[in-house]
Parts: sequence; C-alpha cells; structure tokens
Amino acid sequence: MIFGTVKGKTVDVKVWTPLESTDPEEQLQLIKLQDQLRKLASVPWVFHHVAAMPDAHVGIGATVGSVVAMKGAVTPAAVGVDIGCGMGAVKTNLTAKDLPDSLYNLRLAIEELIPTGFNAHKELIYKGEPEAEQLMKEFAGLRAGVQDVALRAMLQLGTLGGGNHFIELCLDTDQNVWLMLHSGSRGIGNKLATIHMDVAKTLAHNQDLPDKDLAAFLAGTQEMEAYRHDLMWAQRYAMVNRKLMMERFKTAVANVVRQPVITQKDVWCHHNYVAEEVHFGEEVFVTRKGAIRAGQGELGIIPGSMGTKSFIVKGKGSTESFLSASHGAGRKMSRTQARKKFKVEDLAAQTVGVECRKDKGVLDEIPSSYKNIDEVMKNQSDLVEVVHELRQVMCVKGET
Repeated sequence: MIFGTVKGKTVDVKVWTPLESTDPEEQLQLIKLQDQLRKLASVPWVFHHVAAMPDAHVGIGATVGSVVAMKGAVTPAAVGVDIGCGMGAVKTNLTAKDLPDSLYNLRLAIEELIPTGFNAHKELIYKGEPEAEQLMKEFAGLRAGVQDVALRAMLQLGTLGGGNHFIELCLDTDQNVWLMLHSGSRGIGNKLATIHMDVAKTLAHNQDLPDKDLAAFLAGTQEMEAYRHDLMWAQRYAMVNRKLMMERFKTAVANVVRQPVITQKDVWCHHNYVAEEVHFGEEVFVTRKGAIRAGQGELGIIPGSMGTKSFIVKGKGSTESFLSASHGAGRKMSRTQARKKFKVEDLAAQTVGVECRKDKGVLDEIPSSYKNIDEVMKNQSDLVEVVHELRQVMCVKGET
C-alpha cells in the first residue's frame, strides 16, 4: 500500500513504506531516505513518478528499493554497482525427512564447492557450458580498463560473494526442500559499473544534478551505447553465475543425502538491472535497484534475513509500482551500526535452528539489522501474492 509521497522537482515519489517511526534511530534513517528520494525525483529525465518499495533504504546515489523510469536516459547509480544481482530458487524432489539430523557437513560441502567472499575458483569450472563460454568470448569487447581482470572474472564465475549474498536450504510449509541463492556479477560487474559511473560524472549535462552520483547517460550517445553493452553483458554474467552455483549446490546436497536431486520448479530473477518497457503509454528505461519485476502472474523471490523466512511470490501487475515489488526485507541499520550494536551471542540467539556461521565475520547480517519481513510483505500486499512460504534451515554466507 502507498503510505505517502515525497515531492521532487521533476516528479513525486510514491512510497510503500511508513515514513515515520517512534524509534529515534529508524526515524533518522527515514529522514535520510526521504532526502535521497527527493534528489532522485529531481533528476530531469525521470518519468511520471518514482516508486519506493517496502524495503527501501539509503544507498549510494540512488535508493536501494527504488524503481525509476526515465525517458531517453539511464542513471547507472539507479542500477547499482552489483549489476544483475538477483535470486534463484528451485523446488526439489526431496522432503525434510530426506535430510540428515545435522546440516553441518552439508554446509561445509557447499563451502568447499562454491567459494565465498572475495575468493575465486582455482581453475575454470564453466568449460562445456555454452552460455558461460560465450560470455568469456565477448570479454574483449567490454569497456577498456577491465581487461586486466579477465582471468579473475573467469575464475569468479560460479562463486557467491559476501555481504547479503547467500546460499540457503529451505523448507516450505509442506516440508518440501528448496534450494535458494542470492548473488550478482561479482568483481567484474562492480568494476564495470564504477568505470561507467565515473564517465557519466564528467558529462556536461550532469553538472547541475542534486547529487553527482545520479549522473545519467543520454540515449543516442556513444557513452550510453557503451554502458548498455557492458550492462547487458554483466546481467548475463550474473544469471550464469547463479545457475552454475545452483548446479554445484545440487551436487553437494545429492552427495550428502545420497540420492539424486531433481528440480520440480525453478524461479530466477534479477533485482539490480535495467529493462526497456512501456509504462503509462511511453517507452522508457526502467531501473530496478533492489526490486523485482512483478507483472501480472510473474513469479519472483523475496527473501528475508538469515534466520527468518522467505517467499516465492506471484506479481499482481500494479501499474503504480511499474510492475515491481521489493527484493527482500531491506536493511534498517548500516553494517557499521550492526557491528557496534550486536555481539556474536546475539547472532547465535537469532539464528537458532539454522545451520550457519555464527561469528564476527557475518555479524553485520544479523536478522535484527533488517526490517521485519512480515511487515514488508504486508506493506506490499497490493503488489504480490504469496505462492510459497519458505523457512531457512541452512545458510552459507561469505564475509563482506
């Protein structure tokens, strides 16, 4: 539901999250959020309105949880530096009774097959995979300045990353086993995004923006075409990355339960990306930064924090949200704040029943640093309907 609007110089922002809180820390974050949304809605090329999802929170340049439509322009910050970040979830033939009493060995097996954090594979794992091989053939055509990390990009294909990225084993309400993961375009996507954002800041038409990080590329220019080329490549890289990890995830599970893991249903979605769509009768570039597409009947994934729950959803096709919904619970405090406020003992208490790391390396991912996922889902009941509710029983994370 729309809780209110924030007025910008170009358009207004429709907000699907409460704009007031009785908690002083949360209220401060909400003030910062509204200020950032106001700047975003003041960019000259923004079309019709900006939509802020229930998990919206302050990001670099553009708000995480924002959906922005632009006429003839794209702001790279409204995509984010982790181009193509998104989710994959598969329902398997397994049920809870097929799992061992302890999932510790399974977690170790996954961590051995899939590098996390800044780590990479020691050798290429994608040989024989047509999509992955085609990506790497196209590497030479990417923006100058990334060729020195070509080998690193190849070795990171099929790796998790850190921060809020995860690999999870989940159970639905019928005790069916689901495999779910969240990751993006790794170091290469970040480097491509950073290079293009730096280029955008130098362009003359961006010199009077309310925030230099909101610099845009204009349609028909060489800079725009170069960005779109690299952006689409990075979005493909991110999707292939997730699919390679999912196959290794399935292998690890099969080895532990000693039976084949067969996919019965799968859902894949980006939540940091650009799409060319028609809204309110106009062809526009839509950037979803921390938001999934939720067109009528379209399936998506909305995860909660580690130790809570997640949802497979079906979109209701809301025009007001540009056919979008939240990408997760959304942070309510920064990683620095979380590390100061909580201890390892808090993390252990909040992840009881979940096989996961419970140490300082992932303390900033403690569930209390995120919004309440049930409230987030309630606030977007007009955007999606729940198809499956999932409960995490094992979670793999890498350090930030």
